[in-house]
Amino acid sequence: MARALLGCRLVRRVAGLPDRTVVVVETEAYLGVADRAAHTWNGRRTPRVAPMWGPPGHAYVYRIYGIHDCLNVVTGEEGVPEAVLLRAAVPLAWWEGREVSRPELLSASGPGRLCRLLSIGRELSGAGLSGPDLELLRPTPGEARPVLSGPRVGVDYAGEASAWPLRFAVAGCPAVTRRSSLRSVP
Repeated sequence: MARALLGCRLVRRVAGLPDRTVVVVETEAYLGVADRAAHTWNGRRTPRVAPMWGPPGHAYVYRIYGIHDCLNVVTGEEGVPEAVLLRAAVPLAWWEGREVSRPELLSASGPGRLCRLLSIGRELSGAGLSGPDLELLRPTPGEARPVLSGPRVGVDYAGEASAWPLRFAVAGCPAVTRRSSLRSVP
């Protein structure tokens, strides 16, 4: 599912402000109770991770280092706590081939920046991704681009699970983080 989210549009709606749309260019999968890197490893259930146990198509938002919020898409069926972290996105204009400034291009490069740009906080954890506040739209047919894959970032504590190739990214995109560990996917 992590690879399938590449190219999806994420729309953020806030009352009184124009909608903001970005395109997902980097993701990381977390495979629930069997994945030492997942917040639900070994069956962990806390109020914070409750959205991961719920139905797919909802947001799971958590905070890292006490300052950065991170947005995940819950992908497992209800009772199967799997999710995909949205690691980076680009402005829709860049994705469509229009010119944007470098600061704008990199404004959602990294999960914390993505959430900051779109004003996504923990209050949206559990929100549906079909609106009204957040909407995740499938890529338009014909938009497929070359894909890279590699190990996840920042999960060295997870033993062998830290090396699993569960991070996916759009090749050639400057907003993708830590590109050196990524390789082409057929």
